[in-house]
Amino acid sequence: MTVIALDDTDSRERGMCSTYLATRLAETLRDAGYDVERRLLVRLDPAVEHKTRGNAAVALHTACPSATAFDHACEAVERWSEFEDDRTSPGVVVAPDDPDAVSAAVARFARDAVREHHSLGRALSLAADHGYHHRGWDGGRGRIGALAAVGAWVGLDEWTYEHISYRAFDRCGTPREVDVDSVFAAADWGYPTVWDTVDRVEGEAVCVPNAPGPILYGIRGDDPARCRAVAARIESEPVDRRATFVTNQGTDAHLHDDGFDALRDGRASRVSGVVTTPPETRRGGHVFFGLGPSDVPNTGTETPRTAVDCVAFEPTKHFRDRVRSLRPGDRLTVCGEVSAGTLKLEKFAVRSLVRTERVTPTCPDCGRSMESAGRGQGYRCRDCETRSGMATRRLDRDLERGWYEVPPCARRHVAKPLVRGGFDAPTHPER
Repeated sequence: MTVIALDDTDSRERGMCSTYLATRLAETLRDAGYDVERRLLVRLDPAVEHKTRGNAAVALHTACPSATAFDHACEAVERWSEFEDDRTSPGVVVAPDDPDAVSAAVARFARDAVREHHSLGRALSLAADHGYHHRGWDGGRGRIGALAAVGAWVGLDEWTYEHISYRAFDRCGTPREVDVDSVFAAADWGYPTVWDTVDRVEGEAVCVPNAPGPILYGIRGDDPARCRAVAARIESEPVDRRATFVTNQGTDAHLHDDGFDALRDGRASRVSGVVTTPPETRRGGHVFFGLGPSDVPNTGTETPRTAVDCVAFEPTKHFRDRVRSLRPGDRLTVCGEVSAGTLKLEKFAVRSLVRTERVTPTCPDCGRSMESAGRGQGYRCRDCETRSGMATRRLDRDLERGWYEVPPCARRHVAKPLVRGGFDAPTHPER
């Protein structure tokens, strides 16, 4: 068995897609008489600066001998990569190993590549140590992701599926012809096994990309047969070819379980704390609030130290209303990438809610608001001379305990949808 892996062949502006290149390569291998057992689509660290679009590497597990596989892979990269984009820096790595037998070091490299930055030098050194074939173009930065894709089958623990339908290549750059009503009907039929096909609140067919490129639509879910069945129900322009990938999309593999002292830029974290400042809507419609360690006291008379700002950006749409419903003292677990000292929210869990607030008491005799009687002396009514301590009132909250998430239209590829289950509290999934 041989593992062929490649990365960084597409372009943010000009399109193309590494999965399409891998699909064409798989066809070449099969035409040459070599079986392709499995196709992997591996989403890497979404915070990497040099990513093209979704920061995905791909791998083929094939019976083709490694030297022949390397030649075919290099020819495919030279034929299909988007070299006219200065950011594109393709790389190929071919391992003459069974995908289940890669070393612990390569598996660890793959696992870390989903959550951390790797240097090209580290990737090349590791590939050389294992005798892997590799080649890069225009710097060959894609060899980092390619090596990660080699080790992913062992290095990653959880897998989902994406069935991708491609359009005729000469139609790339033209508007896609996909019947949106059929997409929504297919999404209803396949849900919840098949997820993030549409966004019902925003009315978007999420599975249909906007960027130029050969993908017509991609159907994601927990069962490959169900994904293919949903795709078959969609009415569209002619589908040129199809491929099903095993992928780490929708798994939260990018998140570290961190304390506040471990939060840093370029790192995606899951951290628990207490809301320290009220949500504030700022210019552009972005909503910010402060989150601090749970052991910071909140006396109600002063704002505790804020350990990190959290933000729900405007593209997260109605998710911002969930964030606006938070109050200081609420206890949360939040998930997201830290950038410029701010955690960009992907989801959060309400652990406990503030249910009461302190208010100035009302005089029981005359009904007027009482005034402070001095520091630590409670309140009094100037007219009636009655006295009282601080009063409290019950709060009606729009939130409940459990997990809330951004809508499908704003979800990162690797972020886990709540509908997939496995969370430690009740969930409130978005459809």
